[in-house]
Amino acid sequence: MADKQATVYVIDLGSTLSRVQPPRSESDLDYALTYIWDKITATISTGRKTDVIGVVGFRTEDTDNTMATADGYENICVLAPIAQFLMDHLRDLRRVLVPSRKKGRGGDGFSAICIAVDMIMKYCRKLKYIRNIVLVTDGRGEWDDEGCEDIVGQIREEGINLTVLGVDFDDEEYGFVEQGKDPKKARNEKVIKKMVEGCNEGDQELGVFGTLAEAIYELGKPRLRKVRPVTSFRGELTLGNPGTYNTAFSINVERYPRTAIAKPISASSYTAKTETPGTAGEASGDGPVSKSTELQAVRNARAYQIEDEAAAGGMMDIEKGQMEKGYSYGRTVVPISATDETITVLETEPGLQIVGFVPVDKYKRYFSMSTTNVIVGAKDNPKAAMALSSLIHALFELESYALARLVTKKNVAPVLVLLAPFIDADYEYLIDVQVPFAEDVRHYRFPSLDKVKTVSGKVLEKHRFLPTPDMEKLMSDYVDKMDLMTANDDEDEPEYATVDETFSPILHRISQVVRWRAIHPDDPLPPVHEILTKYDHPPENLLEASTDTLKKLIEASDVKKVDPKLAGRKRGRDQPVPKSGLDVEALLSSAAPSVSKKAKISSTNPIPDFKNKLRTTEDLADLEETGKEMLAVLKELIKYSLADVNYGRVCEILKVMREEYIEYDEPGVYNKVLQSLKEAIVSEELDGDRMECWDEIRYNKLGLITKEESERVEVDDAEARKC
Repeated sequence: MADKQATVYVIDLGSTLSRVQPPRSESDLDYALTYIWDKITATISTGRKTDVIGVVGFRTEDTDNTMATADGYENICVLAPIAQFLMDHLRDLRRVLVPSRKKGRGGDGFSAICIAVDMIMKYCRKLKYIRNIVLVTDGRGEWDDEGCEDIVGQIREEGINLTVLGVDFDDEEYGFVEQGKDPKKARNEKVIKKMVEGCNEGDQELGVFGTLAEAIYELGKPRLRKVRPVTSFRGELTLGNPGTYNTAFSINVERYPRTAIAKPISASSYTAKTETPGTAGEASGDGPVSKSTELQAVRNARAYQIEDEAAAGGMMDIEKGQMEKGYSYGRTVVPISATDETITVLETEPGLQIVGFVPVDKYKRYFSMSTTNVIVGAKDNPKAAMALSSLIHALFELESYALARLVTKKNVAPVLVLLAPFIDADYEYLIDVQVPFAEDVRHYRFPSLDKVKTVSGKVLEKHRFLPTPDMEKLMSDYVDKMDLMTANDDEDEPEYATVDETFSPILHRISQVVRWRAIHPDDPLPPVHEILTKYDHPPENLLEASTDTLKKLIEASDVKKVDPKLAGRKRGRDQPVPKSGLDVEALLSSAAPSVSKKAKISSTNPIPDFKNKLRTTEDLADLEETGKEMLAVLKELIKYSLADVNYGRVCEILKVMREEYIEYDEPGVYNKVLQSLKEAIVSEELDGDRMECWDEIRYNKLGLITKEESERVEVDDAEARKC
């Protein structure tokens, strides 16, 4: 659970913020709101009730605050009291955050800060809150510094973090200085900066003063969300059986997550509310409800039916509780009741038992199967912490890992985890990661990459699959010149892509788009932040340095570009050329053209006939005609099959057809054949019920060719599953 937090945004709404300062194409207020909207929407996206927001505007046309009767608090409005912010608050705030239309209005900036401090004091009282005030201004209004010391003292006493960001404020560290600055604005900048610096005296660092340009630039960097870790296991770490052996030990430990997979925001299904007569405007007193903003969640309902001739429509509804699980055993379904299924549950007790030790150099990194966790001694148990520290140092000094059997809860399946020691100046703990059991490890053999053997076992030194020494030398040089460790010229930070600077583009881009769309429902999407696309291409300096080496490597390897017109054509092996130089295929086809084209596909040897006929096809009509002949063969095999004798042949033929039509880049022909075959099976025109044949076709995954397999069709996975 994250810490409670209260933030008040103080926004300058003076008429001067309606200006458009080149090279920007938006007003100063819209520019400033870029930062405000990003911060507010980021808070809304967390959905935490303990993360509250308030908004104060100054230099407004009206006055609305708790100190309105006092002198100096005119033209300051509390636009949103401190509360959890939702989308309705966001829409209301968008309507009021506009520049004042009248010039020369009052609204002192320091007085607005006083209002924000008062709001935080009344809301948070003495409770434990992180308290923040964020102020954005162009520095062109009234800033009466009389009594600033009292404001600073109150901020320090309450422990409020004050952040002041100015439109075109000077910041030498960031490298921005406004040319031809208005003297009044220059004076206000110095006064505001002095006040903020006063919050940083002593051991408290509560004030931040900067230019808005730097703050908006920093918005592009994804913010890491801090979470409070939750224990996933509390129990005993044991070696041996402490109840039986004196040499065994037991340590009370706790397990917390160390790393976790961050997933993008999940989407839900919603639909626009339909207004019924007499209900429009009931949800809000301002008028009819907008259909584009009023949504309601879609609820899913499932119904289970079985065939019953006595029921209406031939189907009878049943309850979910009436169903039992069935497991496939070959082509038969074996039902197992919930009572019988309990025998498959292994009865276990929570615990973490060390079962062995592994040298560090014997452990393979690809054995790791999960995210990592940390194991520390139990809280308020110094004895456990000391005992665990001894184990950690022993593993570290012996350069070993421990293997342990972990059961987090009663009757949960045990897992095997590796325990690795971690020692730092401030803390030490064990890092655990799940590893496979012996039965989970699969060994595969692959052909060698650096040698070619003939059938007789002879090793060839020269082959078209083997690189030449010149190619190996050029490839080595190219790899060296593309070394990312040399991409940065900075000696202090030689590494190019550090872990702290690489972010998931999908995760953070989706978050950016959702927050943008909440504020700008009709505007085009914003460009992707530069930090997210920085590493999707090689560094330019390395590409330039390796250009000559790459050209030489391409020439030595004889790399050629494939003609796009050849894409999708039949890929076949190069046939040996006869010594006479004659084209045997052309001679044979010219000698008997009518025989090869008019020959029918026989049901006794359909696959060779099918492939031979495909070689003589000249256009799409020939391919479709061949598909129709194969469909007739398939129907004949199914119709005259004794039980399921011919079903295996049918699947084998369909497999060949599927591969060949994909090779010829005409998957639509196969899909038509398959759909026609299904219609014939379902309609029982192939000598009765042959659905078992269709089940076998689906079991062998010979369904429709989808657009993921070929771009020539528009069939998606959902449509393929329905077939």
